[in-house]
Amino acid sequence: MRSPYQYITIKAHPQPHYFRAYQETTTTKLKTKSRPPKTESELEFIRMEKQHLHFLVATFPFQGHINPALHLAKRLALNTGSQVTFSTTVSAHRRMFPSLSEIGSLETQDELITYIPFSDGHDDNIGMPQDFNAYMSDFNHIGSQTLSEIIGSLASSGRPVSCIICTLLLPWAADVARDHNIPSALYWIQPATIFAIYYHYFNGYGGVVRSNHNDPSYVVELPGLPPYKIKDLPNFVTQAFQEEDQFHSIYLSFSQLFQTLLKQRTDKSKPLVLINTFAALEKKELAIFTELEMLPIGPLLPLMIEESGNGGSLFRHDEKGYLEWLDSKPQKSVVYMSFGSLANVKKDQLEELLNALEDCEKPYIWVVRKDNRIEGVDFECVKNGMVVEWCNQVKVLSHSSVGCFVTHCGWNSVSESIACGVVMVGAPRLSDQTINARLIEEVWGVGVRAEVGEDGVLKKKELIRCLDLVMGDGEAAAQMRKMAMFWKEKAGEATSKDGLSDRNLMAFVNRI
Repeated sequence: MRSPYQYITIKAHPQPHYFRAYQETTTTKLKTKSRPPKTESELEFIRMEKQHLHFLVATFPFQGHINPALHLAKRLALNTGSQVTFSTTVSAHRRMFPSLSEIGSLETQDELITYIPFSDGHDDNIGMPQDFNAYMSDFNHIGSQTLSEIIGSLASSGRPVSCIICTLLLPWAADVARDHNIPSALYWIQPATIFAIYYHYFNGYGGVVRSNHNDPSYVVELPGLPPYKIKDLPNFVTQAFQEEDQFHSIYLSFSQLFQTLLKQRTDKSKPLVLINTFAALEKKELAIFTELEMLPIGPLLPLMIEESGNGGSLFRHDEKGYLEWLDSKPQKSVVYMSFGSLANVKKDQLEELLNALEDCEKPYIWVVRKDNRIEGVDFECVKNGMVVEWCNQVKVLSHSSVGCFVTHCGWNSVSESIACGVVMVGAPRLSDQTINARLIEEVWGVGVRAEVGEDGVLKKKELIRCLDLVMGDGEAAAQMRKMAMFWKEKAGEATSKDGLSDRNLMAFVNRI
């Protein structure tokens, strides 16, 4: 489906370099209908008053969606005393709770929240479906029905839902909420910069992107953002708009999501968006949306919210004792490398990465999932590091011996690294990752982006160059480490008990 909007040229303002962000330490004053509570007594009053509320947090069954959704669910329960139910698909739920019986109720709970899954029609599915567009058709149709049934069942059992909070790729959750006459809110789990790109794309600027999608060097100018080349934009808008694209269904989901937001506008109220960023990090980007109420509530991380109970992992954590291994290494000496929960790295790339890590003369921890272990690449005989199947990333990043994070630049990884004060080497592939890598290097000044070869492979020599640049003794490395500590401090301020992100979350609760 082609967008009816036409392209209108509005020249973007130049994006300031990161050193200006370092100088601008004042906090953005967001214009919200419900101002954030200013005092601890106000916060406590809201907590006492809102304990009767019941939030249903629904999310897509990918690890990168489950993590921030679960952190928000636990933050709501911990900070407000409200009842919170977390819901993802049956298949993901079973991987989160492998000890659950195949027979009987799948409902379970921990010290903070209740877990009730909805069905997408693929309850026994493991991993990425072969036909993603066909899967999304089932997910949208069956998922909306079964989530609605859960809401009805909760009401019948004396646990009526007060508000639905949904993450990306569940645009139909707003319709389900409306059918039950309850409010809903979008929880955006990518940076505000990416939200702005999608917002402008579906609000009048999609035509120019579609018309030039085959020219990777074509420059697109969007209001309030720096110029971006087509190759920098998320592939879900540069390629997936084509019906034959394997991710066309994701494009349609984003389109429906932003259409829903625009329909929610009235003369008296603005659609509300919770977003996993913090005001100091994206002050100018958050100010772009005059027709929306943007509430930055991040960065939401497990260690910052005294998380207890289930951690939401779909993967088995490695038992190799990587934390004890880190204890034996000098401060800021270890390279940590992980490319997330979805990317499957090909053999030639794995070999380049392994050779770089072995030859860079730095100790390292490398996460290579079991499903990405390729025959012919020996991960067991490494000399200078440790290869694990999965790990607690925040614990690794917060360890004093870790000096650099080689990352695919997914937003969870980037925000965790910022919150832990670790510099990064970006190796982006798709979605928001390329823009995130640019923000890391050009705007926030906390790392560099590694350049791939003409064959799309990150070469050993280039990775070693980047590691030397960010972990060396030079002025550039010192400046990056300085900026990393600066943003770590700002992230901590935002998420502290009386920080702006915490107060924004309470302001949201106060509206329900």
